[in-house]
Amino acid sequence: MGKFVELGKKDDFANGTMKEIKLEGHDILLARVADKYYAIDNRCPHFGGNLSRGRLEGTVVTCPLHGSQFDLSDGHVVRWLKGSGVFSAVGKALKSPRSTASYKVKIEGDKVLIEI
Repeated sequence: MGKFVELGKKDDFANGTMKEIKLEGHDILLARVADKYYAIDNRCPHFGGNLSRGRLEGTVVTCPLHGSQFDLSDGHVVRWLKGSGVFSAVGKALKSPRSTASYKVKIEGDKVLIEI
């Protein structure tokens, strides 16, 4: 069991947004969706794309590099690489689908805390 570290205040994060946070050697994506907070690794396990620069739709974030998608609730793969054909097949063969790490987030008063 890790320790909880403050990421900021609840009002620092607008609904429907994502933010990159570097914390104690971790590169974390924090998202607020419908007043719930989620945290996953900010780097896509495919080729390290910056997920905070991707697209957020509900609790699914899309990597801006190759279109892999991850669910913020637990980091599981929704889609591994976008597209089809030779390029996609090679990409999928080189790196098999991998979830991204997720972190426990809790609210205490007006503070957003993450377990690392």
